[in-house]
Amino acid sequence: MAITRREALRAGLVGGAGLWLTDLLGGRLRAAASPGRAKAVIQIWMWGGPSHLDTFDPKPGAGYDYCGPLAKPIPTNADGVVIGELLPLLAKQADKFSIIRGMTHGINAHETASYAVQTGRKPGDRLVYPGVGAVVSLLRGYSAGYTGLIPPYIVLSELQGRFSESGFLGLRYAPFATGGDPAQTPFAVQGVITPGITEERQRSRRDLLRALNTLGGAARGSASLDAFVKAEDQAYELILGESGKVFDLTQESDQTRERYGKNTFGQSCLAARRLVERGVPYITINYKGWDTHKQHFQIMRQRLPQLDKGFATLLEDLAERGLLDSTIVWWGGEFGRTPRVQWEPPWNGGRGHWGQAFSTVLAGGGFTGGRTVGATDARGEEVKDRPVSPADVVGSIFEELGFDLDTKLPNPDGLDIRIVPAPADTARTAGRLKEIM
Repeated sequence: MAITRREALRAGLVGGAGLWLTDLLGGRLRAAASPGRAKAVIQIWMWGGPSHLDTFDPKPGAGYDYCGPLAKPIPTNADGVVIGELLPLLAKQADKFSIIRGMTHGINAHETASYAVQTGRKPGDRLVYPGVGAVVSLLRGYSAGYTGLIPPYIVLSELQGRFSESGFLGLRYAPFATGGDPAQTPFAVQGVITPGITEERQRSRRDLLRALNTLGGAARGSASLDAFVKAEDQAYELILGESGKVFDLTQESDQTRERYGKNTFGQSCLAARRLVERGVPYITINYKGWDTHKQHFQIMRQRLPQLDKGFATLLEDLAERGLLDSTIVWWGGEFGRTPRVQWEPPWNGGRGHWGQAFSTVLAGGGFTGGRTVGATDARGEEVKDRPVSPADVVGSIFEELGFDLDTKLPNPDGLDIRIVPAPADTARTAGRLKEIM
């Protein structure tokens, strides 16, 4: 469920559970999150599951039934690494990222696969575990000294809708979904920008509200009301002050906006870079449209160039600004897609769900670029070398963020739950991604 900025502020500032966690865990969480090489994460979530064969694990020798018309992979600027032919800009940035080709969990349902990838846990436990963003919000957010007005966990532009992002950690650590479309002017961020309402009118509304609030003036000294007033002031500062301008992409030059691509994904990447510059520790770009059961290749010819331009520019721009070394960029979806193309009706050239083998990309934040980890067989159907589970990726990201992997997660049952599951609780695995750390 999406929450407004004002609701997020109220939950954080006056919610009893939120204050209890802050008082109880503040010092402990600061100790659990020592300075790491990475300070922030930008997660590019490929909602629906992208094909590994058409992106980062091409198999040109497998034949037309597997490659379809995309059978000409291209070399990159990383020795020996080739990627899909519709990603020429990313090919020039391959020295900045590594490809995890051994991803596997064996789950073919969207909801459970999304949960596994985002939490590192097996689905089916009686507890609903928090995703990576919520854990970062806990260990780098309000309970650990985060002071920014912008929430520490942002989703551009709508929630993934496949699982509960914050799990048992609750609303305080849930993401703030911006809503709106960053490719539109204005970018109508929920609770910050109201289409058709000028800044002057917003100020008039605030002044009228203050004039009518006689109770608040008479009850000064009440802790609850003072906290409420403080939350309201912060909300208006976000709406009318400098903090909210992070979402105003018109402050960027037309050249920069064109460089990212003037589409929803490209402008989301630009917004993510701006949020990292403001110190926001976790941003998810929810990039929908990859559940390509039908017309797969037609969709790829439209979407892959957008992905290529936005993703490649994000990496290049972060590097130019000195931010890539401290920002992890994590690309991937819940699974891959069937290596064999489903030519038969009703699919007529589609790809289904495939959790046996798929790819993830990691860049920045201490991860070494220009490498591949793991390998699939000649048709991309099974992992033949170095299997990697979602927990391996999650644990590796937490390590680069400087988190103590033995940190316990607060939970309503008081159970001994660490931020990374034990090996026995994960899918087939060969451990952390030490090859690129």
